[in-house]
Amino acid sequence: MRSRQPVQAFQLLIMAILFALALAVVFPFALTVFSSLASDKELLMKGAVLWPQEWTLDAYRFLLDNPQFTRSFTNAVIITVVGTTINMTLTVLMAYGLAQPDVRGRKLLNFMVLFTMLFHGGMIPTYLVVNALGLIGSYWSIWLVNAIAPFNMIIIRSYFQTLPKELKESARIDGGGEFNILLRIILPVSMPTIVTFTLFYTVVNWNTYFQAVLYLNDMDSYPLQVFLRQVLIVNPSELGLAVTDAGYQYTEGVRHALILIAALPLLAVYPFMQKHFSKGMMMGSVKG
Repeated sequence: MRSRQPVQAFQLLIMAILFALALAVVFPFALTVFSSLASDKELLMKGAVLWPQEWTLDAYRFLLDNPQFTRSFTNAVIITVVGTTINMTLTVLMAYGLAQPDVRGRKLLNFMVLFTMLFHGGMIPTYLVVNALGLIGSYWSIWLVNAIAPFNMIIIRSYFQTLPKELKESARIDGGGEFNILLRIILPVSMPTIVTFTLFYTVVNWNTYFQAVLYLNDMDSYPLQVFLRQVLIVNPSELGLAVTDAGYQYTEGVRHALILIAALPLLAVYPFMQKHFSKGMMMGSVKG
């Protein structure tokens, strides 16, 4: 009985720490949700609320009627969907090629990928290359610069190397080409890993901010994160965002609603990918 007391005390301590961490995550999120549903008068007096006295959807109506918000949200969706598709296509193809032991120059290519993880070209050289290619002002400046994340490619390659050789050999005997083997055999058994890194790329593309400011020179092409920064940090009156034709302003309620909407797509997607997430993270790290 005495031997169990230290164990139980340790378990209670762990539970208390986890509860505190969960509360630290849930509290600001709940504060944002309820503040976005409060009236402007109440927020003006209190700053933020956990339970509004007067419930209203005016902040969300304002954003849906705001063409700048709808345009930036649409841009973010385009950047995320197309960018993630390009990321996963190129990453999987490169990982599969480098996972084959008989590919010529495989060691050199692996070294080049690893080198880019340790030494980056830097902001100015990258900008000069993008500018020389004529990609400034185009979404391709974002998609191509972030086309392949070396770390993600290495993990996926390592997982492909753990797959039984018999899978590919039996397919080759049946006359299957490399692309058909990848598409019909390798990818179906690799879904946890594929889904995991699709989520990683989706988060990166959805949260694109710095490169959008650096490479895009038109406000109409800015994604949602740039619009969010303008509303939260920069004085709206300096950007012509303060008042619309209907007379609405970027109040505290609107800002809370915008924060929630910017985070909501990822929060909505994650539960559907959660069952693959933990398994995918472990499967690619077995073999280096």
